[in-house]
Amino acid sequence: MTPPGALARLIRSAADRPAGRPGERCDLCGAPLAGDHRHLYDTGREETLCACQACALLFTEHEASDGRYRLVPRRRVRLPPVETAPLGVPVGLAFFVPRTDGAVTAHYPSPAGATRWEVEPAAWREAVARCGDLASVAPGVEALLVNTARGLRHHWIVPVDDCFRLVALVRREWRGLSGGGRIWPAVEEFFAELTERSAWRAESRRAREPENRRTGERSTAWAGSGSAGPTWSRTPRPRSAVSTRATRAPTTTSPGTTRTAPPTRGGPPGSAGSGTTRS
Repeated sequence: MTPPGALARLIRSAADRPAGRPGERCDLCGAPLAGDHRHLYDTGREETLCACQACALLFTEHEASDGRYRLVPRRRVRLPPVETAPLGVPVGLAFFVPRTDGAVTAHYPSPAGATRWEVEPAAWREAVARCGDLASVAPGVEALLVNTARGLRHHWIVPVDDCFRLVALVRREWRGLSGGGRIWPAVEEFFAELTERSAWRAESRRAREPENRRTGERSTAWAGSGSAGPTWSRTPRPRSAVSTRATRAPTTTSPGTTRTAPPTRGGPPGSAGSGTTRS
């Protein structure tokens, strides 16, 4: 059974374009792309797009572009074993993509691409009840990826473009009727890379925590002391109602004699240095 519909086109658009190929450019602005770049899901054209960092930042909010472009997440979460037999998985290597309408589409890679079938809604709800993390899978852009072939027990929440890379890998490495001797080492290497990426991102988050904690402590200290803390904006000082220029006010000391007072700064009327006339 070949994969019809929108997700099939999405798989082909991503799997047929190797990530980080020389000369690859952003599909939105045409800027050169780094090897490890972000992807957007175009809900109108039903395909994935490569995005530079600047364009990807425009779509970090779900409401951006009225929802036409959705930024594919980067998180990779290793799950405890999930019972997938009730989901109708006939093979050990498959992925499951929830959709915004509540349906769930299952796929497994094959030499011809990705084969698909619809998961029974009740079966998916039971899987979510057994593993609560599945409820957090973002529809359309994340997937449950399962590999129980050859005695392995890999269950992951991954970005959908990881699944498309896996589809491309199987198509590229498969030989003959049984797959040949290259396919399964390549699949095992793929999941080892998932583990490394997940560990690297977790380590990066831990490395940022001390600085975030120090920033939070400083904010708490400033709030507790009543101080406003450091400010990075310039606030114009209010100007006095009276001109701040130096003025000279005539002063009468005796009939027929006038003395000039020294220059003073403006102040409230009647105060010292306000520039008023004394007699």
